[in-house]
Amino acid sequence: MSRIGKKAITLPSVVKLQVDAAGHVSVTGPKGTLSWQLPKCITVNVDGSNVVLTRATEDRDDRAKHGLSRALLANMVTGVSAGFVKDLEIHGVGFKASVKGSHLDLSLGFSHPVLFPIPEGIKVTVAENTKVKVEGIDRQLVGQVAANIRGYYPPEPYKGKGVRYTGEHIERKEGKTVQ
Repeated sequence: MSRIGKKAITLPSVVKLQVDAAGHVSVTGPKGTLSWQLPKCITVNVDGSNVVLTRATEDRDDRAKHGLSRALLANMVTGVSAGFVKDLEIHGVGFKASVKGSHLDLSLGFSHPVLFPIPEGIKVTVAENTKVKVEGIDRQLVGQVAANIRGYYPPEPYKGKGVRYTGEHIERKEGKTVQ
């Protein structure tokens, strides 16, 4: 049995979960609504504030989807109740960021500013010109947006310049030495 899949999900009092006969799951909370289609082999049982997922067979594919479905459903519940946040830091002389309308304007030492379009459902805030906060209810989308922003200028190992996650450790390399 899947260790993740057999764990029950506890619903907060402000979250409502609805499952129809076709396996379409809708989770509603104070931050918004998320929906998802369950795999055919997974069923959801709601007992008050506990949600338990079960699978039809012991096939390898069904066992894999059992744990995945439980994790995705738990992330949906957490997202609509508390939300997800990724923090980024910008290091480098003259490197900065600002929000202009529906775009994130990044000055990363290139000859032109990088305009990153902020997707629907994501809130981006900038503090002190170098601290970027990405917030949203969809965990996958928040992580992907943060990774895309970091991808414009990943931290380099010699001077440490670039966009990094808050708390990320960059292994520094020694530069060339004169003999």
